Amino acid sequence: VDLVESGGDLVQAGGSLRLSCVASTRSFEAYVMAWFRQAPGKEREFVAAISPSGSSSSYGDSVKGRFTISRDNARNTVYLQMNSLKPEDTAIYYCELDSTYYSDYLSTDPTSYDYWGQGTQVTVSS
Repeated sequence: VDLVESGGDLVQAGGSLRLSCVASTRSFEAYVMAWFRQAPGKEREFVAAISPSGSSSSYGDSVKGRFTISRDNARNTVYLQMNSLKPEDTAIYYCELDSTYYSDYLSTDPTSYDYWGQGTQVTVSS
């Protein structure tokens, strides 16, 4: 499975970005997908996760109400819409896939996910 993220950029505080992640797998619609982020010198942090059907989602406390995760199973793509960005959102954002078939558990632990991409850099200036 290959995951390729895109959409990272330099943006001013208060701005918006949409990240995309395309997965090269036949059964994309069967897997929980998630976004994590990692800032320099910090541990990887849970951002959001979405169920295989897209009917349920979960968010980290620091992004609730500002970020929205969604997916398009026909395009093998998961998205992260980020609004009201803050300088503390600056990090490399990683797309991750849990290869458990049709799981209903949206884990916040990065070790629960089996595949991840190379990441995309998001920088928010103050």
